[in-house]
Amino acid sequence: MSEFQSVMTISWLREQYTIGTLTPSQVIQSIIDRAEADREKHIWITPPSLAYIQRYLDRLNELDMALLPLWGIPFAVKDNIDVAGMPTTAGCEEYSYLPSEHAAVVERLIHAGAIPVGKTNLDQFATGLVGTRSPYGDTHNALRPELISGGSSSGSAVAVALGQAVFSLGTDTAGSGRVPAALNNLVGLKPSVGAWPSKGVVPACESLDCVTVFAHTLEDAELVDQVVRGIQPDDPWSKEIPVGERKLPAKLLLPDGPLTFYGPFADSYRAAWEKSVNNLEALKLPVEYVDIQLFQAAAALLYEGPWVAERWSALGSFIEAHPGVTLPVTEKVLRGATKPEFDAASVFTAFHKLQGYKLAAKKLLQDAALVMPTAGGTWTREQVAADPISTNSAMGLYTNHCNLLDLSALAVPSGAAGTDLPFGITLFAASGEEGRLFQLAEAILAAQEPQPTTLVAVCGLHMRGLPLERQMLEHGAIFVREDRTSPSYKLMKLQTVPPKPGLLKLPQGGASIEVEVWEMPIATFGAFTAAIPAPLGIGKVELSEGSIVPGFICEAYGTVDAEDITSYGGWRNALATIAEAKAEAALQLD
Repeated sequence: MSEFQSVMTISWLREQYTIGTLTPSQVIQSIIDRAEADREKHIWITPPSLAYIQRYLDRLNELDMALLPLWGIPFAVKDNIDVAGMPTTAGCEEYSYLPSEHAAVVERLIHAGAIPVGKTNLDQFATGLVGTRSPYGDTHNALRPELISGGSSSGSAVAVALGQAVFSLGTDTAGSGRVPAALNNLVGLKPSVGAWPSKGVVPACESLDCVTVFAHTLEDAELVDQVVRGIQPDDPWSKEIPVGERKLPAKLLLPDGPLTFYGPFADSYRAAWEKSVNNLEALKLPVEYVDIQLFQAAAALLYEGPWVAERWSALGSFIEAHPGVTLPVTEKVLRGATKPEFDAASVFTAFHKLQGYKLAAKKLLQDAALVMPTAGGTWTREQVAADPISTNSAMGLYTNHCNLLDLSALAVPSGAAGTDLPFGITLFAASGEEGRLFQLAEAILAAQEPQPTTLVAVCGLHMRGLPLERQMLEHGAIFVREDRTSPSYKLMKLQTVPPKPGLLKLPQGGASIEVEVWEMPIATFGAFTAAIPAPLGIGKVELSEGSIVPGFICEAYGTVDAEDITSYGGWRNALATIAEAKAEAALQLD
C-alpha cells in the first residue's frame, strides 16, 4: 500500500500533482489497496476498482489541471446516488439497477475533473442515522470500530476519514450528512434544500432530500459547493439559491437550559458541549439563549407525523412487490406511514402547522446562526443491535428539524469527548445563508487551532498569588513550573510604589534566583510586553539548566539606590523576610 498521508485534502493533493510527488494513478492504486485492507469495516458496496476508474484516469490526459479545480481528485458516492456504469442499490440488492447517466451532482464534479471511485454503504434506503441498517454489514466508526459510524451516509464519511477518498457525497433528509461527520471528525455541509440538484438520487422524502459533502476541511467543502451549486433545468426540485454573503452573523443563538445527552458517553458529551459553548462565547459575537422547543416541535413532524408517508410513496410499491427483501427495521419505519391516522387531512394539518414553525424560525434566524450539538451522544454497534429503534431516534434529536424548516446547516468538529471520541457542533442558518455559516465555521475552527506560544520567566509581582498575577491570566498565560536562573544574577529591590524586584545579569559572579515559568500566547505577548513600565522590561533570562527564555529584567539605571536582596534567593523569600521583620518591629514597639 502506498505510503502517502491518509488525511487527503484537495489543496494538498493538487500540490503533490503540481510538483510531481504523486500522480493520480498512484493515488487511485493506494485507495484501492486501502479499501481492500479495510474490507471488514463494510465501507463500500461497490469498492474502488481500476477496471472502472481507469477511464477517468485516461481522461485526465486530455484535461488542463490549471483550468479544473478538482482535476484528479478522487471522491466517493453514497449508493443512493447514480454513477453511470455502477449499480445503484440504495442498500438493497433486490432494488439494484444500473444507471446509464450520472446524477446531476456527480456529472458536475466529473466535469470539474474529479474521479468517482466507488459506491459507499448506507442505512438501507437512507432510513437511519446509525450506519448499522445495511445488509452489506455495519460500517465501522473510523476512530473506534466498536462504535457506530453514524448514518445513513455511513460509508461516505468513513471513506474520507480513512483516506479512501478526498471528499464524498452523502444525502441528508433528517441528519445523514451531519451525524456521520460528527462521529468521524469531519466537516459535513448540508446545503439549502434545492440548492444542489437531486436528479439521479433515490428519493427518501423527495421534497426534503439534499445531497451533501463530507471533507476534512471547510475549504474543501466550500469548493465542492461552488462546483455543484446551481439550478438543474430538468430537476423539478432544483432552485437557484445563491450561497449568500460570506460574513459573520450578527449574533449567535444557543439553546437555553440544559440539553439532553444519551448513550454510554453522555457525561463526556455534555462536558464537550459546555466547553464548546465557552469557545463560542469567546468569539465575542453577541449571544442569545433561545428556547429550542420550536425546532423540536418541527422535528417531531418528520417521523411522528404524516411526512413518513412521503417515504412510503417512493418505496411502498417496491416493498409490497418484494416481501421480505428489506431489513425488518427499515420496513417497520416505512410501514409507519400506513397508519390509518395519517390520512389526507392529517397531511394538510401538519403542513399548515409546519408553515407556522417555518415563519417563526425565519424570524428567529434573521441575521443570526443557531448552534447545537450535532449529536447528543453515540452508541456501540452492539447497543444499536439490541435496541435499533430508540438508539436511532436519539441520534436525530438535534438534526431532524433542519430540512423541514428549510434551513442550511454545516457540521464541524469541536474538540473531543474522549480518546478517539470526536465531538461536533452544527451551525444552522436560513436558506441561502451558507455564506454566514462558512464565515462562522472558519472563525470557530481557527480558534481551535493550536496557538503559538512563548515561555516567560517571572520573578516578581506577576508570580502566582501576587498582585499582578491577574495580568498574566488576562493575557492567556498558563503557569508551567517553578524554576531558577543560572547562578549569574543579582536581585534588587527597586524604589518603586509598590516595591518591585529588578533582575540583572552579571558579567561574572552572581547567584541563582527563584523564578516562575509561564506559557503565554504569542498573539498577546506583544501587548503584555508593551504595558510593562520602565525600568523593567522583557529580555533574555538564562535558566538553571542553560536554556534561555524571555523574562523580566531590569535596566541598570533603575537599580540606583536600590537594595540588593540577592541573598534571599528570590522575591517571595524577600517578601516573607521583610514581613517578619516588620512584625517583629511592631511587637518591640508594643
